[in-house]
Amino acid sequence: MLPSEMEVGGERTSLSKLSKQYGPVFKIQLGLQKIVVLAGYETIKEALVNNADVFAERAHVPLFEEFSRGFGIVFSHGENWRVMRRFMLTTLRDYGMGKRSMESRIAEECSFLVKKFESYKGKPFEFRGIMTAAVGNIIVSILLGKRYDYEDSRFIKLLSLATENIRLSGSLPMQLYNMFPMLGYFFATRKKVQNNRKELYAFINENFIQCFNNLDENDTRNFIDSYLVQQQQERKTQNNGYFHHKNLEESVMNIFVAGVDTVSSTLFWAFTLMMKYPLIQKKVQEEITNVVGYAQPRTEHRTKMPYTDAVVHEVQRYADVVPLNLPHATTVDVNFKGYFIPKGTHVVPLLTSVLHDESQWERPHEFYPEHFLNTEGKFVKRDVFMPFSAGRRVCPGETLAKTEIFMFFTSLLQKFILQPAPGLSKEDLDMTRAVGLTTPPNTYTLCALPCS
Repeated sequence: MLPSEMEVGGERTSLSKLSKQYGPVFKIQLGLQKIVVLAGYETIKEALVNNADVFAERAHVPLFEEFSRGFGIVFSHGENWRVMRRFMLTTLRDYGMGKRSMESRIAEECSFLVKKFESYKGKPFEFRGIMTAAVGNIIVSILLGKRYDYEDSRFIKLLSLATENIRLSGSLPMQLYNMFPMLGYFFATRKKVQNNRKELYAFINENFIQCFNNLDENDTRNFIDSYLVQQQQERKTQNNGYFHHKNLEESVMNIFVAGVDTVSSTLFWAFTLMMKYPLIQKKVQEEITNVVGYAQPRTEHRTKMPYTDAVVHEVQRYADVVPLNLPHATTVDVNFKGYFIPKGTHVVPLLTSVLHDESQWERPHEFYPEHFLNTEGKFVKRDVFMPFSAGRRVCPGETLAKTEIFMFFTSLLQKFILQPAPGLSKEDLDMTRAVGLTTPPNTYTLCALPCS
């Protein structure tokens, strides 16, 4: 048996406090569900990296099971997950992930974003929607091979639905639904999430039809084209394969929602922190000027910009945008750290406990870029840095996300000094974390003043 069989809330702070009391492996009871929580770098590395196959399954969570139906990539299981993940990784590489062609797409979007920031002429504006749209366009370019204007009402609505569902999925009513699914009928929030998903599916299906009607097997233009070609090839060899419409629908949903929200939330933190720490912002801008000059920042500049690289990594560590990770499950019975964990057990590898592990970080609860610099000012890679999780379920879009974060961050700081709105000081900035599956800050208004 595992210690600690008490009912607790699912917040990152509650579980972190429990880990200090009960150790790095403990069990909690949430409604009808027994959950094993793993905390701390050494324990989570042992589980997700050293025993990757054992902890590779996705837990069956009522809300996610109801909506994903076991299809797609993020919340699917077994062989369906393996096939869809393999296809996604291959296709993302085909469309430029980690290549200069993808960098060029991001660079183009950076230029649109800079022009949008310039249009406010130093006056305060709410940058959340604009930033989300810029990130959304990178994902849309992969899925559909196009981009939208930041004022496009349909695109704004689409992004709003996706963002709202991320927030609602981590809300108290949905936590209660996951604990007591038989009471789901009484939760209005669940109905709202359902309706939002229906609108998102409608958009996906409309564009799916457009791609299907214009499909050329010899000239695939985007992710959906590649899926449809694979679907046709599969039908020639087997009757009941994996490349059916439900997997397409859910995979596109996964890529869009997860790809947009995590990157945009990280960038919200990046710019909020630069306003909070203007001396750090100034040092980043000086390095950009010295290394890049007036050229478009590219990932090739990263190795020549150790301080900026350290700041970007520290933003991701401090931001901790997916603190609870996504729930795992064991694929077999396992004896782990002296405890017997049965096959199919719901496991939460607490990412926040890694990114703020007091045994690993000098100042775990402060924003301190020197975590990633040695005494000579050179960038230091840290194994304990795992904002994208680790093991078999590590985020498949990690390479793309890193490129986006670096290029958007440096492109804007190359052009603008970011400051709080008039009347606010850096001390007034709201650093409170929003509630949801991801945790962006609550500060979204800034002034972007042209660099001299």
